Amino acid sequence: MKKQYLMGVDVGTQSAKVVIFDLDGNVICEGKQQLRKLEIPAPLLAEHPDDDLWDALKVAFRRVMQRFAEYGGQQQDILSMGICIVRCCRALLKENGELAYPVINWMDKRLNKPYEYIDAYREVRYITTTSGYITHRLTGEFKDTCANYIGWWPMDNDRLDWSTDPAVWQSCNLTRDRVLDVVKPGEILGYLSERAAQQIGLPAGLPVVATAHDKAVEALGAGSLDEGVALISLGTYIGAMVHGHANVKNARHFWPFQASIPGRYLYECMGVRRGMWTISWFRDQFGAAALSAAHDAGVSIEELLNHEAERVPAGCEGLITVHDWAPPSEAEYRKGAMIGFDGRHTRAHIYRSILEGIAFTMKNHMDKMAQELNTPFHSLIISGGGANSDLFMQIFADVFGIPTRRNLMSGSAAVGCAINAGMAIGAFDSYQQATERLVKIGDRFTPDNRNHLFYQQLNERVYRQVNAHLDPLLRALSPLVD
Repeated sequence: MKKQYLMGVDVGTQSAKVVIFDLDGNVICEGKQQLRKLEIPAPLLAEHPDDDLWDALKVAFRRVMQRFAEYGGQQQDILSMGICIVRCCRALLKENGELAYPVINWMDKRLNKPYEYIDAYREVRYITTTSGYITHRLTGEFKDTCANYIGWWPMDNDRLDWSTDPAVWQSCNLTRDRVLDVVKPGEILGYLSERAAQQIGLPAGLPVVATAHDKAVEALGAGSLDEGVALISLGTYIGAMVHGHANVKNARHFWPFQASIPGRYLYECMGVRRGMWTISWFRDQFGAAALSAAHDAGVSIEELLNHEAERVPAGCEGLITVHDWAPPSEAEYRKGAMIGFDGRHTRAHIYRSILEGIAFTMKNHMDKMAQELNTPFHSLIISGGGANSDLFMQIFADVFGIPTRRNLMSGSAAVGCAINAGMAIGAFDSYQQATERLVKIGDRFTPDNRNHLFYQQLNERVYRQVNAHLDPLLRALSPLVD
């Protein structure tokens, strides 16, 4: 029987990745391209330079198709592609669908408010998301998934369609003719155009399938469908989420978003902005000496740092990292901090402290969500590149005190894309069947009870108290430097 394939397209804040799977979930090949660094024209502003999302994606497509050809695959055996593009951004398009202004990244403070016209937007015809923009680049259609509209958008999350309330549109400074048509996850957005096909090396007419926002797609691709199973997604933004069946109103400690399964919802608590970026920042700014040592040892710098940090005791001998390198919208004055330095501390302590700070922050947010849902978490799934670190996995298990696992493919968004893509063309009978076939479970980590008890004390006595003590100082500092 001739083999058939599905394609997952995953564009995040730092890279574009395209993965080809067979229908049993085996990874055949992938292509990846780093995005350029964000442009920061002023504090708390962030833009993707030029047409970087599409430019990087074209390179990733060409690379994966070259590897697919080397594997012996035939283009016509790829059944469909699902696309997942970084969420909570704003793409402003001209009449012809090209960018009228650089894509505004989710870390930009302008996205904390509704769309507002300025002179620089004079060519803007459509206001949309990154997935709406990339859909147009691929298909020529002005369509988007209904499940990637988070923030100041007039989306009705009960109807999975645009709101019918004029007041909601007015509050967002938008009108129906300025936004795109929407479809549900697992439905076809359009078909690959001749122009795009020539640019990326795929056959014209290939179905392009809607998914949801990136964290929802990761949750689907991680297999975290059961009650009490939470996913922590390690990306530039680190999020934590569980699946649910209701669009919960007036939740205090989480947001109910549309899931990547139509009619299901994703409950997501507050996360860590610039989470994994902070680790890259440390490596790039302070890793010169480590780079030399890594070269001498014949390992990557990440491997070296992990090995060094494994020898540092839990709690880093008093060194604590507070992860506010990119502050939350409700407290824009906050900044990152490291406290507790003394003469014992090395780069390994700093590195491990960054990892522990992420785990503490996520636990404190997730505890509030679990309490509000009256559903304690009994296991964790960790996705994203950071899940490849045994040290980081064990820290999560020890801080939370529950079993923690990763999947064979840490980038679960691409798997979620393939699931949606397969559902759209009838490759699977149900989302449950698709998940069972495509999600491959990897290593499991059991909590060290001694470390867990120590982390509990450190969290309760110190980490949870830090913001209350630092906030007054940072409120005074912000107007002086921002």
